[in-house]
Amino acid sequence: MARVVALIPDLLFGSRVQEMLTSAGHQVTLCADARGARSQAAGSDVFVIDLAGGSLDGVGLVRSMLEAGELPSTRTLAFYAHVDVDTRRRAESAGFDLVVPRSRMAREGSELVTRLASG
Repeated sequence: MARVVALIPDLLFGSRVQEMLTSAGHQVTLCADARGARSQAAGSDVFVIDLAGGSLDGVGLVRSMLEAGELPSTRTLAFYAHVDVDTRRRAESAGFDLVVPRSRMAREGSELVTRLASG
């Protein structure tokens, strides 16, 4: 199916997402830091980014990658804490293809990735 790079610093949730996507047939590379993700994301079909917490500026990372033309054919999927409306708005204005609450990612992550990868 799709080649997915997932930037998810929360190792427990990252493992859960990786298992969900792998079970759906996707090839997943899980990254815990921005530098590793940046080097891997350009060759992927879908780049998944955790915006739900921590010191990682996922919105800034993807914005800079899009502006530099580093993600020409890579679709972007971000998830955020459902109470953090500001982060959702920033991600949407930065150009993410899809921005969903963390709970939706936990429930529908494989379907969301499949949908983004196919079109």
